[in-house]
Amino acid sequence: MLNLKFIQENKDFVVERLAVKNFDAKETVDKIITLDNNRRQMMVETETKQALMNTISKEIGALMKDGEKHEAEKARQETFKLKEEIAGLSSQLAKVTDELNETLLRLPNLPHTSVPKGKSEADNEIVRIVTDIPQRNDNDVPHWELAKKYNIIDFETGVKITGAGFPLYKGKGAKLQRALINFFLDENTKAGYNEVMPPIMVNQDSGYGTGQLPDKDGQMYYVNEDKLYLVPTAEVPVTNIYRDMILEGEQLPIKNTAYTPCFRREAGSYGKDVRGLNRLHQFDKVEIVQITKPELSYQTLDEMVKHVESLLVKLELPYRIVKLCGGDLSFTSALTYDFEVYSKAQERWLEVSSVSNFEEFQANRLKLRYKEKGDKRTITAHTLNGSALALPRIVAALLENNQTPEGINLPKVLHAFMGCETIN
Repeated sequence: MLNLKFIQENKDFVVERLAVKNFDAKETVDKIITLDNNRRQMMVETETKQALMNTISKEIGALMKDGEKHEAEKARQETFKLKEEIAGLSSQLAKVTDELNETLLRLPNLPHTSVPKGKSEADNEIVRIVTDIPQRNDNDVPHWELAKKYNIIDFETGVKITGAGFPLYKGKGAKLQRALINFFLDENTKAGYNEVMPPIMVNQDSGYGTGQLPDKDGQMYYVNEDKLYLVPTAEVPVTNIYRDMILEGEQLPIKNTAYTPCFRREAGSYGKDVRGLNRLHQFDKVEIVQITKPELSYQTLDEMVKHVESLLVKLELPYRIVKLCGGDLSFTSALTYDFEVYSKAQERWLEVSSVSNFEEFQANRLKLRYKEKGDKRTITAHTLNGSALALPRIVAALLENNQTPEGINLPKVLHAFMGCETIN
């Protein structure tokens, strides 16, 4: 959530920056400023009437003491009238405040000044690409055929059990999932991240805290009876650990990593781009989350990008790093780098990670602040997160890029986790 004072003082700048996200903010910003002005006016009016009522109430006692019963009754009637007016103003104030908060929650984060303009992923900026892009061989087949050939992923039975987008992993396919999860968690903890195992269902406050609500309401699975959401990413529960907290400056940066299954209702259209593991309703992902000081957050973002890159290097996968343009940037992000791996059999790039700086956008919602030693002033923290990594398309690329007539050759870093060098 953007800071209300910042919006008031930088109206034109906010509208200009959000235009980079292709969001026309003028009407929304005008509404926010009007609602805030009305709220302030009502607060002043309420406080004025409350002060007057308190003064008159004190006078009533003095009038009664002096035997001025008639005047005391007139004063009492005036306090009754003021009480009704205050109650009416309080009701209006609550409505205006709720509308103001709801409007603020629907305003996206400002993109960083380095974010390129653009309307879609076609306008994203490639900032790094490896040179050894594998070429497709005549006998190469996509991962969904390899999964069936080696009996490691059963898409049809997943449909029978649940529906499309819920694959059943079997044998070495299941073991590969576990191997990747353990590999990612081990690498993350070596890099200084503290492993946590959060709940995979969150309440509404958590959804609002990290910005999935109200923006992504329709894309999240919701358990109506309990009013809980299945997590779309571990970012939500892990970041919400620190909701409504004032941290000590010496505690920062806070670095956490977590594995969770993730649930998204966004599985989209039919066709080769969503076949197999390319897009799922349920998938496994390991996440890294950092909470840091504002002046260090972009240095932290660079460090997180380098860490994710190191994972792909160790998996021996061809990759590229893409800076998202304004039109492809998420509601909450100020700057995002996507990692994509090359799928040899599909001859296309597959997104496997997004690493983002949200600046103070999430922290404002979370009321997440810190203070330096000896200083009573609180400062809003910055939050960042990244996939390290999302499994489905990693698995797709590993299968497709490493296929041989004898089986699927696994990268060396997974041999110990798998207990074998080849899936056959």
